[in-house]
Amino acid sequence: MSWTHRLADRPDARLIDPSEYPVDLHPDSPHAIVIGAGFGGLAAAVRLGARGYRVTLVERLNQPGGRARVFEQDGFTFDAGPTVVTAPFLLKELWDLAGRTFEDDVTLAPIDPFYQIRFDDGYLFDYTGDKERMIEQIRDLHPPDVEGYEQLLDRAKEIFEIGFEKLGHVPFGRLSDMLKLIPAMTKLESYRSVYGFVSKFVEHEKLRQVLSFHTLLVGGNPFATSAIYAMIAYLERHWGVWYAMGGTNTIVHGLSSLIDDLGGTQRYGAEVNQILVDASGRAEGVELTSGETIEADLVVSNADVGWTYRHLIDEADRSTWTNRRVEAMDYSMSLFVWYFGTDRIYDDIEHHTILMGPRYRELLRDIFDRKDLADDFSLYLHRPTKTDASMAPDGHDAFYVLSPVPHLDSKTDWRNEAEVYRQKIEDYLAGTMLPDLGEHLVTSRIMTPREFKADYKSLKGAAFSVEPRLMQSAWFRPHNKSEDVEGLYFVGAGTHPGAGLPGVISSARVLDTVVPDPHELTPHNRDKVIA
Repeated sequence: MSWTHRLADRPDARLIDPSEYPVDLHPDSPHAIVIGAGFGGLAAAVRLGARGYRVTLVERLNQPGGRARVFEQDGFTFDAGPTVVTAPFLLKELWDLAGRTFEDDVTLAPIDPFYQIRFDDGYLFDYTGDKERMIEQIRDLHPPDVEGYEQLLDRAKEIFEIGFEKLGHVPFGRLSDMLKLIPAMTKLESYRSVYGFVSKFVEHEKLRQVLSFHTLLVGGNPFATSAIYAMIAYLERHWGVWYAMGGTNTIVHGLSSLIDDLGGTQRYGAEVNQILVDASGRAEGVELTSGETIEADLVVSNADVGWTYRHLIDEADRSTWTNRRVEAMDYSMSLFVWYFGTDRIYDDIEHHTILMGPRYRELLRDIFDRKDLADDFSLYLHRPTKTDASMAPDGHDAFYVLSPVPHLDSKTDWRNEAEVYRQKIEDYLAGTMLPDLGEHLVTSRIMTPREFKADYKSLKGAAFSVEPRLMQSAWFRPHNKSEDVEGLYFVGAGTHPGAGLPGVISSARVLDTVVPDPHELTPHNRDKVIA
């Protein structure tokens, strides 16, 4: 595949050609600071380093990864966050930019089925990239929906070709950029919700859930998220679902090593207290909580975009993203995550399992609209040891299970509720998929919305930053190039194109367009305003 041929029909959109990089680094090269070592920040540091910037990456945690950090406990290894790898070409491109080979550092194993979906009545559906296997299951469940499923795939492909291939790496810095898309987006019915879009093609409620749950993987409510996100299902089918042997953190450490190779500096346990803005309104560096100041020619924030605007930039320097506007945005749900290990192996559990609860629409209404912690739940169960036995001691299984829950506007007191909620999940799993679970637990740890706020500085403890609604997408989303501060840029889940591994990696690709080449910021003209 050519990295440069999938461009939008816009003269100012570009992707740099990996065959021309990395360029040589010079001592007087412009200095870029990247705040946060999540996937977006790591990818940004690689891309800027390959283009010839001197890069300093600062991260408040003691390891790279952000939400993709790793927990090691009692001989078990737990990926803290992302576990679904798709569109691996986005990762391979970063290795190419650094002059390295992805396969030398990371081994990807295909996952099949992508997900096993278990409904509350015990019905199982294997969600796979094999079209014929999907059709066979659909025919068994509801024969009239076979034709609709095939039509849905065709339409999802159209959305994918525009929404991902053409626009995934394109900045939306002008309202005119958005207006040009209205005819195409209208034709693709992006004004519908994902659930509404799917319901046009299939009738059976189980199939509607099977084909619409994906938006939850990027923090969106299927009943409110634009149908443009129906492309996720096609993206997975097109490129597959993969697992990085040794855990997602092997990708993280691979990216970290690329930054080292490119001459970058990485500082962990270094928390940013403030982004410094000069009198002309331009970012000039950062101040750490230690009091240390680091000067820079530009700053890229992979910190939560809401937190960055609300807490790292003085409100006097923000006319667009005021405190009121930041607080008024709709933020994604949060997550309750339980990491646990057992001293027995549950052979019949797939790598990825979705456990649908007794309610779908009303549960999501509780989570997103009412901000109520419900008595029931739907769960995602991750069992990496299905594919990679190294994640647990011999004869043991490693798991994590997550439950979508309201963010901190719900006022749930997780200090009192966490263990009660964990026990509910344990009891449910023991009664459905993991018999005698309580007797075989040997290690356990949890994360609640409180930790998402405390550990990741995520506004309201949201797990995926800004919720991906239509009016919070593309131009309506916080821009990759700050509207308020010159020389400040954003990558990560809260900016364009959005959350999920392909989304945050693609947000760093946007920098190819909005960040000037280093020679444009040589010492004699660094004070010029970047258009």
